[in-house]
Amino acid sequence: MKYMLLIQAASGDVEPQCTFEDWMAYDKQVKDAGIWSAGESLADLVTATTVKVDRDGKRTVTDGPYAETREVLGGFYVIDVPDLDAALDWAARCPGARDGSVVVRPVADFSA
Repeated sequence: MKYMLLIQAASGDVEPQCTFEDWMAYDKQVKDAGIWSAGESLADLVTATTVKVDRDGKRTVTDGPYAETREVLGGFYVIDVPDLDAALDWAARCPGARDGSVVVRPVADFSA
């Protein structure tokens, strides 16, 4: 079953606990285990653009994500593992779980 690991990084002046090397090691572990389906790191938060469409179809575009949160989406992995327990185990190994949190969600399968 596929699960998305959404990496929520702490925003603001929080000093990261993990290094680039930690991320590279985790990336290698996921790929070596044969469970990697997809994944990307996102560019800096200042590059974000938000689009909203009102009921009349009018589009509003603003710079930045402007979410009322202390965490920002930093990237994601999609892994293919047997069950939620395995997905949670991989999420706990993720360096992002030390600097923020990792949200685990099953990927919907509409083919059934």
